[in-house]
Amino acid sequence: MRIIAGKARRLPLRTLPGRDTRPTTDRIKETLFNMLAPDLEGAYFLDLFAGSGQIGLEAVSRGSAYCVFVDNNRKACEVIKDNMEFTKLADQCMLMNTDAMSALRRLEGKYRFDLIFMDPPYNQDLEAEILSYLAGSSIVKDGATIIVEADEHTDFSYVDQLGYTLRKEKLYKTNKHVFLTLKDAEADT
Repeated sequence: MRIIAGKARRLPLRTLPGRDTRPTTDRIKETLFNMLAPDLEGAYFLDLFAGSGQIGLEAVSRGSAYCVFVDNNRKACEVIKDNMEFTKLADQCMLMNTDAMSALRRLEGKYRFDLIFMDPPYNQDLEAEILSYLAGSSIVKDGATIIVEADEHTDFSYVDQLGYTLRKEKLYKTNKHVFLTLKDAEADT
């Protein structure tokens, strides 16, 4: 696992040993960032369920101004901290060792994000809880994109009722990325 592009290009990243996390493969990460490329420069990026921090670090390496990492696993946070320091991107990052919902509440009124990425544990409906909260949150900038990495069978048919537009869905072998925006933000643009 490594940073693919940008100022920290080719630097290897640590990951949590064992099966507690599912690191996104380099190929999937490259596809994701090819789709996000036009929106990265100067963006504020939120990486929920951050694992090793590789997605947020890739965003900062490619030009995002700042990234907030959230993970409730203490060992994962140690790995993220090590990766932030090793890549020399720590001055553009903040790490929160807490659950995602607590972090979102604490970020209210302090940050507004252009890109929000989440890769929650599969098949626990955590993405639905987070999306429900974000639909009314001030941390979501107008026009922000929310990306959810989920099991290929995860149903997102409910997002319309929460006020989202499903902009695109990229399917892989066993999982997918779903790209969402809030409808109110679309009406303003």
